[in-house]
Amino acid sequence: MNRFFEILPGFLSWLTLFLVVFLSWQKPVWIAFFIILFDIYWLCKSLFLTFHLRATFQEMKKNLKIPWRERIGIFSGWNSVYHLIILPMADEPLSVVEETFESLKKTNYPKENFIVVLATEERAGENAEKIVRAILARFHADFPYFLVTKHPANLSGEIPGKGSNESYAAEEARKKIIDRLKIPYENIIVSVFDIDTQVYSEYFGCLTYNFFTAEFPQHSSYQPIPLFTNNIYQAPALARVIAFSATFWQMMQQSRPERLTTFSSHAMPFKALTEIGYWQKDIVSEDSRIFWQCYLHYHGDWRVVPLFYPVSMDANAAPTFWKTMVNLYKQQRRWAWGVENIPYLLSGFSKAKLIPLRQKLYWAFNSVEGFHSWATNSLLIFALGWLPLFIGKNGFDETVLSYNLPAITRAIMLFASIGIASSAILSVILLPPKPEGIRFRHYFLYLFQWAFLPVTLIVFGVIPALEAQTRLMIGGKFRLGFWVTPKIRGKI
Repeated sequence: MNRFFEILPGFLSWLTLFLVVFLSWQKPVWIAFFIILFDIYWLCKSLFLTFHLRATFQEMKKNLKIPWRERIGIFSGWNSVYHLIILPMADEPLSVVEETFESLKKTNYPKENFIVVLATEERAGENAEKIVRAILARFHADFPYFLVTKHPANLSGEIPGKGSNESYAAEEARKKIIDRLKIPYENIIVSVFDIDTQVYSEYFGCLTYNFFTAEFPQHSSYQPIPLFTNNIYQAPALARVIAFSATFWQMMQQSRPERLTTFSSHAMPFKALTEIGYWQKDIVSEDSRIFWQCYLHYHGDWRVVPLFYPVSMDANAAPTFWKTMVNLYKQQRRWAWGVENIPYLLSGFSKAKLIPLRQKLYWAFNSVEGFHSWATNSLLIFALGWLPLFIGKNGFDETVLSYNLPAITRAIMLFASIGIASSAILSVILLPPKPEGIRFRHYFLYLFQWAFLPVTLIVFGVIPALEAQTRLMIGGKFRLGFWVTPKIRGKI
């Protein structure tokens, strides 16, 4: 059964593309009407998601102005809540790690309520050891509970990556700090951050407030908005578009909490984490899998609370343009490998008798449809929509419909560009303070870069998603391992 579910996403995506090509040849009139209806659907969906994007942006702006540290003072037990902060590190440069710790140091929150774990990898070698020594020398005195862990290499049953490292780090923190201090597990919130994640001053106050006000605090994850802006001025135009596209998708999801799952840097209760046995150690997409682990373990009694509050992370950038393009593709392919969660959750649903059928159908459809759309929609909209004009049989190219098809699709796409324009404007608003050398005229280029969106959606969206689904469908040696996105600082 699990193997069938591994084949399903890729099979559906390839079947869709095959049928569009085949029917464009054999039944061009059918496909022409399908294209028009699909473009109208995409237009309505774009406008709908743009509404959610604007709503989230307004909520985030409001939350950034709130003194959350003061606000949580209304809760009598707020200072008994500890934050376990896990920072998995591979071979990232010292400057990246330093900036992350500097942001932690500047947070408006008592540091005696932090348990900070710098989770290193044994396989990272001597360079990682040097970085650890430098971080300890500079920041150890700022955090009363500071632990460095070294995840052993080549452990049986593990894929080297974040999930296995985080699990090892959490267990070490439990044994060496949490149990020694006799901190109740239900009083601990775990924040797992990519090593480039920089938190805003009031982040932990906002997280604590949401923990106290959540309807089910011990059965909820807490998701901030990832802004990929730490090095945004250093990234090429395509990298900036992809970075903001990822941010905007997460912002849209914040306004649809019923569909929200965990992504990248997020938080959850430590008690639940120990009860499910930490992150799985043999997968790549641990950030989203942890949601499904909890959802299945607690028989559907799990949800994600949107924080409407940001953390900032790195855009994907490398020393050269072409290296950046390669890294962008690999990163998108790794994110698309989240499709490995579909067989996990569908197989889990087949055994979960206590989860209502309606919930199973809801999540099954949304998960499969989401990855199917990722691998097909942009290709259908921007590329395959013209096929009936070129390969259609039975004189389709001489019909009135064939003559009007380009005009109709262009008109629909013109209306849909409202969403792209909104994204372009919002991307400029979200830019961090400009560094030296950035002039006002550069912002026009940052608006114009969104003209590349159709290219990025296909080259860095459809293609890596199709590859990931195909690899899962074939299985065996074609399965993906964890790929660490390189981090850089300095002028590119």
